[in-house]
Amino acid sequence: MQASLQFFANPPLCKRETTAQYPQFTYKILVNPSKEKVPYKLPPPRPLPTPLLPQPEPKVPNPLLKPTKPNYPFHLNPLQKLAASALDKIEESLIDFFEKGKSLPKTVRSNDSDFRQFCFLSKRAQFITGGHHLFDGDGMIHAVTLGDDNKASYSCRYTRTSRLVQEAEYGRAVFPKPIGELHGHLGLARLALYMARVGVGLVDGSRGMGVANAGLVFFNGRLLAMSEDDLPYHVEIKPDGELETIRRFNFDDQLDCPMIAHPKVDPVTGDLHALSYNVINKPYLKYFKFGTDGKKSLDVDITLDQSTMIHDFAITENYVVIPDHQVVFKLSEMIRGSSPVIFDKTKTSRFGILSKNDVDESGIQWIDVPNCFCFHLWNAWEENDSINGDKTIVVIGSCMDPPDSVFNEYEDPTRNELSEIRMNLSTGKSTRRVIVYGMNLEAGQINRTLLGQKTRYVYLAVAEPWPRCSGFAKVDLETGEVTKFMYGARRFGGEPMFVAENSKKVGSESEDEGFIMGFVRDERREESELIIVKASSMEQVASIRLPSRVPYGFHGTFVSAQELSGQVL
Repeated sequence: MQASLQFFANPPLCKRETTAQYPQFTYKILVNPSKEKVPYKLPPPRPLPTPLLPQPEPKVPNPLLKPTKPNYPFHLNPLQKLAASALDKIEESLIDFFEKGKSLPKTVRSNDSDFRQFCFLSKRAQFITGGHHLFDGDGMIHAVTLGDDNKASYSCRYTRTSRLVQEAEYGRAVFPKPIGELHGHLGLARLALYMARVGVGLVDGSRGMGVANAGLVFFNGRLLAMSEDDLPYHVEIKPDGELETIRRFNFDDQLDCPMIAHPKVDPVTGDLHALSYNVINKPYLKYFKFGTDGKKSLDVDITLDQSTMIHDFAITENYVVIPDHQVVFKLSEMIRGSSPVIFDKTKTSRFGILSKNDVDESGIQWIDVPNCFCFHLWNAWEENDSINGDKTIVVIGSCMDPPDSVFNEYEDPTRNELSEIRMNLSTGKSTRRVIVYGMNLEAGQINRTLLGQKTRYVYLAVAEPWPRCSGFAKVDLETGEVTKFMYGARRFGGEPMFVAENSKKVGSESEDEGFIMGFVRDERREESELIIVKASSMEQVASIRLPSRVPYGFHGTFVSAQELSGQVL
């Protein structure tokens, strides 16, 4: 919904002081109980503290959810139940035995990782059935709805994927976790167990195995929750702010393959641009788009020598910018006892420039950008050289080093450097420069009304100490100036979301007219809040305390009142 001055509140103490006076802010928290029965009893939410009184700092233990005994679905026949019991015993006696006593690598996080953001929405990966890597958790959406009557409501709900529903019926994990578990020989054993369960009818793998935990996009009247190993899931935002998973969404039988978690909505045409990569079969990559009428374009198959991790891409006015980096999938590495996601040092990173209107890959232009791995690309645009007329594609992204540090363990600390990449379409040459040195900047956004056009500002999380986010930064891409907003001691957040104050007012002069929103968690008090910061001044103008902890998250979106009124079921 549109943020406005009526949502302002007295902000809590933070490292950035302000002398401005703020009108009183009142709100009401509406927590709607789920209509679904879940076989886990979560701890009750902590009561809201009185804002004007000093807050205690209790040390509350964080209880872990213990898995229940398997509860086989009633539709299984006796032979299937026998097979299920036998496979469970094999898993318990072999796989679990060999995993006991093994320390978790640095890339692994405990069951406390939960990752997404909206109305204000945010996406998070929560482990309801166990698991280790932060990319493997079941998707949960945390939503704060801001109303015209100066009230707020909060809702958090799991996205009820086919995987989650089936595992809830069993009372245990029955799907392998792609990043945290499919490593080496134990990964092969887990994969064999999964295939055996599918083979005897214990698990339905035909409805996908994704967790919908990475991204959110609102397109053509639907909120879509995504992870790049499955189709998106359609989630309804109800009038009171409650969330309900509608179904696994295939765009009216037009989409039969997974879609990456960062599709791009063109603010000029309204089209949704997307990629899909395949780990096993060629073509390893394809591009497609959906128009505002809901119609899907033909797939453009893109030839790659090997399957590549492509988590994000970019668009300009006329082009799609596709990274082909050095982090690749090699399933044969599992036979050697290693991770199938590796850093291929023999490969040269490159970007493909493809016209949005091309119907095949014949017109794609590949330009090498050595030693570059951008997990996320924040924006891209076209420039024409004033002297020789050469067209240049400019890309703004965060370059990660080591490139596969999210998937594999390294002694060296992870660095994410905000960088500018310039690719000359006439000469086929590229340059790369670091915009901000010595600071991990990851997870963020620009003013989305200017996506694909030249922008001056980008808003990024300060990912320090990695991977926690201790604040966010507004970076001036023209001057390199960095203005930071820090959350304070033992306070961390997720991706900052920029919301334009007037989405119809577009231009460089009004680019930072809007608000930055984000969830912040106080680890000392075990409390969470939604903060709102005025982007032009980087001063906090509002804070909404939430009734329960909001774990750290991945990506999110903002849905306006006008968009909510046009939802499609």
